[in-house]
Amino acid sequence: MLWVLFLLVAWCAAIVSCTRLCLAAVAAAEPMDPDPAAEGKDLSLYEAAFLSGGPRRVGDLVLVAMCRERRLLLAHTGWVTVVDPDGRDELERSVITAIGPEGQSPVRPVRTALATAVPVRALGERLVAAGLAVPASARTNVAVAVRQVRAACALVLMTAAAALLLVPPAAGRGPVAAWFALPLLLTASSLLIARLEAHPYSRWASPAGQRLLGRIDVPPRRTAGRRPGAGAGDGGDGDDGDLLTALAVHGTAALPDPALRAALKAHWGH
Repeated sequence: MLWVLFLLVAWCAAIVSCTRLCLAAVAAAEPMDPDPAAEGKDLSLYEAAFLSGGPRRVGDLVLVAMCRERRLLLAHTGWVTVVDPDGRDELERSVITAIGPEGQSPVRPVRTALATAVPVRALGERLVAAGLAVPASARTNVAVAVRQVRAACALVLMTAAAALLLVPPAAGRGPVAAWFALPLLLTASSLLIARLEAHPYSRWASPAGQRLLGRIDVPPRRTAGRRPGAGAGDGGDGDDGDLLTALAVHGTAALPDPALRAALKAHWGH
């Protein structure tokens, strides 16, 4: 009956980890009190990008916007080159600073620097304060809880294997395997539900932020640019505005240029 100890370990790990995941998901889904003024305004492209995809999406937007204006060159090989060293806002200046004094850099370190740049953090803090973005602590708690459930699922499999080795074949291993199937089902189903309901653990936008994102009209044909500071919800002044709006909301998959997608996706881990 030594296998019962392994079963207790499996059940404890499954129950504790799944309970933590449920509590974290409930806390992340709690409605926030949005700023009434924030709910009534159009999002800028930077704000729409952050609420749709977080700091990485903002970095995508800045790089593509500068590339479309021929102030940066993005090569499909994953290198970015400065053409115009004068940034027009804090985010563009952060890009130029991240590229470095030589004016050329691989995209990966530039992307890493942009994700933690002061202007991007300030943008996220403003959106959280306005009730439009999910606080970083809530997102982190859900992600950590998901990893704990994954670890518990692996532990259930290991303890089940160890327990089955302790049971002689003549005694019948079927009932033992059935007991371990229950905590395995619990952890696996929790991971599946989290994948379907909370991925990417969790959303960047709060319910109020998601409503504002839902107001943005993204044209089906995305071929061209509006300045990132312009409202994403208004009509725009050209094809570039359509393309940048689509990029802000849907990510690099909205880019029609395969070389540009390769420069961003292959080297940014999207």
